[in-house]
Amino acid sequence: MELIDREKNETDVNMLSPLTWAYIGDAVYELYIRTKLVNNTKLKPHKLHIESIKYVKAKAQADILKNIEKNLSEQEKDIVRRARNAENHHLPKNADPADYMYSTAFEGLIGFLYLTKQDERLKEILKMCVE
Repeated sequence: MELIDREKNETDVNMLSPLTWAYIGDAVYELYIRTKLVNNTKLKPHKLHIESIKYVKAKAQADILKNIEKNLSEQEKDIVRRARNAENHHLPKNADPADYMYSTAFEGLIGFLYLTKQDERLKEILKMCVE
């Protein structure tokens, strides 16, 4: 049994907006980072938050995507392109617009892999993010 039901098949997930993938990907990635920090440090909650921001801010995610892009399949690169080019009317407060687009693309990839139950590939990519 899955902890959280992911009921859509890949065709249905493909029909979702890339910004929806990014919405889910943001949560999945943040949970991954928070869990990793809790498992590997003895920090108190405020310090955990400060440390997690280093990984989840737009610039960090944009840099991660640029570093792992060469390891992505053609399908994954297409997902990244779709998410990066998605029309987003939200203007970032504390991020460079280019970094924000790349961070959205990164989150879109994470969300797509999660929603399509590509858990092994998702784990591989997440491990590349914090090495």
